[in-house]
Amino acid sequence: MLALSRKKNEAIIISNNVEVTILEVKGDQVKVGITAPKEVPIYRKEVYLQIQEANKESVNTDGMEALRELLG
Repeated sequence: MLALSRKKNEAIIISNNVEVTILEVKGDQVKVGITAPKEVPIYRKEVYLQIQEANKESVNTDGMEALRELLG
């Protein structure tokens, strides 16, 4: 992990097309702004993990049942 110090209104650039800007620092909470192309998905980590888990469950249940029906 790369750890950087940034102040309000300072930014970092990731992969030439993603910019992360510090918008506000209030106590132990930091508000960030992210500028990226529309095709780059951006999720909070907890949401991303929920999506991954739902995808795994879908494959394990619906996918296996569909495969069983297909194979007869």
